Amino acid sequence: MSQPERLAALPSLPRDADGPVFAEPWQAQAFALTLQLCEAGRFTWSEWVETLSSVLRDAGPDDGSRYYEHWLTALERLSLGKSLTDRAALDARTRDWAEAYRTTPHGQPVEFLPKGVSRET
Repeated sequence: MSQPERLAALPSLPRDADGPVFAEPWQAQAFALTLQLCEAGRFTWSEWVETLSSVLRDAGPDDGSRYYEHWLTALERLSLGKSLTDRAALDARTRDWAEAYRTTPHGQPVEFLPKGVSRET
């Protein structure tokens, strides 16, 4: 399936004439991670579309502003279901991210490095 066909299969994907649009960098990162996992054979595109559709249905009516929050929920659900991660690791990463966000000075980009990873200078 080609990239345009994949994108066309996605329900309610925020897009313009050039393709998907993102309001925040994390949205583009979640999108890219999903594509990479699919291309690596971790799940099929059909599985992805089914999972995202289910999450969107469960969420009910939405003005589209929370689309990528639902995207992330679907990615977590599929990753757990395919044993790509486990709940403890996912929860730990969520706590680490929240801590990085809380401790980043206002106006500065959040720099998140998982525990045990150091930035090379």
